[in-house]
Amino acid sequence: MTEPGASLERIADALGRLAPSVTKAADWNAHPAFLWQGDAARPIERIEAPRLDLLLGIDDQKSTVVMNVLRLAAGHAAHDMLLWGARGMGKSALIRSSIAFAQIEHGDNIALLQVTYEALPGLSDLFALLGALDRRFLVFIDDLGFEEGDSTGPRLLRSWLEGGVEARPANVRLAVTSNRRAIVARHLAEQDDSMNPRDAIDDRLALSDRFGLSIGFHNCSQDDYLAIIGGYASNFGLEWDEYDALEWSKRRGARSGRVAWQYVVELAGRAGKAI
Repeated sequence: MTEPGASLERIADALGRLAPSVTKAADWNAHPAFLWQGDAARPIERIEAPRLDLLLGIDDQKSTVVMNVLRLAAGHAAHDMLLWGARGMGKSALIRSSIAFAQIEHGDNIALLQVTYEALPGLSDLFALLGALDRRFLVFIDDLGFEEGDSTGPRLLRSWLEGGVEARPANVRLAVTSNRRAIVARHLAEQDDSMNPRDAIDDRLALSDRFGLSIGFHNCSQDDYLAIIGGYASNFGLEWDEYDALEWSKRRGARSGRVAWQYVVELAGRAGKAI
C-alpha cells in the first residue's frame, strides 16, 4: 500500500511542474532592447537594424525620427511619435536603426522596449517601473490597429499621451507605427454609437493629434525603389540588373523598401552569399 505521505509528495511535485516558473527580474541597464510580454521583460541582446545610410527614399522622415531619438537619449525634451502610412516603407526599421545609432552616440543611456498589443493594459505598471530607473526608454508599439468595437485600447493610449494620472514618466516616450494615420478600420462604422457619435469618433479617430510628431510614409516611386536596391547591393557587393529588379516588383505587385530588401536577399542567395 502506498504511504499517504508519499502520495502527497507526488501530488506536490506534479503541481510544481504545472505551475509557471518565476520569471527572473530583468536587468534594465544591461541590454540594448527588451520585449515586454505583459508581466515580464525578455532581454534582447542585439538590435537587428540596417544602417541609417541604407534607409533610402525616406530622408525627411529619417531626419525627424533620428533627431527626436537623439534628444531622448541625451535627456532632453522629446516627442511621442506616430509613424504612419504605406506598408513596407521602413517605419519599424527606422525606429530600430535610430535607437542603434543613438546607442553609438550616447552609449547605454537609451534602450528600446517593444510592447505587444496584448500587453497594452499593463503599460501603467511598466511605466511606473521604468520611471524609477536612471535610463531612457523608447517604448515601441509596432503595427498598431484596433479591432471593431475596441474602445479600451484607444482610450488607454489617449490617456497616456495626454498626461493623465497614469501617463508615462519623463524618461519614457512612445513610438507607434501604423499603416493608417487614424489607427482604425477603413470603413466609417466608427459612428455606430447613435447616442454619442462624437465619443465614438474621438475614441477611435482622434489619436494622431496626441502625438508630438505624426510622420507620414508614402508609396515608393520607381526611382526610389531602384535607389534602395542599389544602396544595399553596393553595400553587400552584389551585382544586379534594373530590368530584373523591376520584374521582381511586378511579380510582388508592389514597390517598397521591403520588396527591395527581399530582392536583395534573392540576389545574395543567387550569388551564394550570406547577408
